[in-house]
Amino acid sequence: MLKHALCIGALLAAALPLQAQTDERGAARAQLEPKGFLYGIGIGVSEEIYQGYDRRVIPLPILGYRGDKLSVLGPFISYEVLEVNDIEILLQAAPRFQGFDESDSDVFKGMAERDFSMDAGIGIKYERSNWKLNVSAVHDVLDKSDGYELSGGVAKVFKSGPIFYEPSLKVSYLDSNHVDYYYGVRQAEVTNTRAYYQGDNATNVALGFSVSTPMFFDGFTQLMFDYTWFDDSITDSPLVDSDSSFAVRLLFSKFF
Repeated sequence: MLKHALCIGALLAAALPLQAQTDERGAARAQLEPKGFLYGIGIGVSEEIYQGYDRRVIPLPILGYRGDKLSVLGPFISYEVLEVNDIEILLQAAPRFQGFDESDSDVFKGMAERDFSMDAGIGIKYERSNWKLNVSAVHDVLDKSDGYELSGGVAKVFKSGPIFYEPSLKVSYLDSNHVDYYYGVRQAEVTNTRAYYQGDNATNVALGFSVSTPMFFDGFTQLMFDYTWFDDSITDSPLVDSDSSFAVRLLFSKFF
C-alpha cells in the first residue's frame, strides 16, 4: 500500500508548475469554487464496461455547504482537520456508485448482487495559483467489498471571460478485495459461459475535462467529461467486454 502511495505522490509532485507561485489558491479557482450554502440538481451518465450493461444513469441532487473547513455536497463530505503550509489534511466520505444485480445484464444471471457502498478515509489537498493536487486513501466502510482505494489527481483551472476550463488527471489503485468483489466470479457462480475469476490489484488512469459558467439562470452550470482506462486485472474478467469507459455529468447549482 505504501509503495503505491509513494508512486502517486511522485506523479503529483512531477505535475507541479515549475514557475514561482504565490501562496494563494488562484483567482479562477476561488471563483470556480465559492463558499456558502448551495442547492441544485445534476445527472451523471457513465458507460459500463460490463457485458450487456450499456450505461449507468445517476441523478445527483445537490444540497450542501462549502466552507473553509467543512464541505458537504449531498453524500460527498470532507472536513479539514489540519493545515500545514497550504497542505490540507482531510477526513472524507463519498458514495461508491458500483455494483449490479441480475436484472442489469444477462451476464449476471445466477450471480449474487454486488452492492452500492460508501467509502471513507483520509485525503491530502494542495491548492496554489489555480492548481489543485490531491491524494486520498479510502476504505469501504459498509464492508461490501472490504476493499480500499488509493488515488492521486492533479488539475488546473483556466478562465476565459465568464467560462472556466479545467483539465485533470487521476490515477487510482484498487486492492484485490475491491476488484474481486465487483469483477470476480465466485465458484458457485461458474457456468458453461462464465468462468471462475478472482480479481487482483488494479491501477486505473482517467483524464477529465470540465467547462463551467455562471451565465445561466443566476446559478452555476458545469459540464464534466471523464475517460478512464482500466487495468488488465479488471478487463480480463469474464464479466467485462471493454477496457475503457466515458462518463459525463451535468450540474446546476445556486447559492441561498
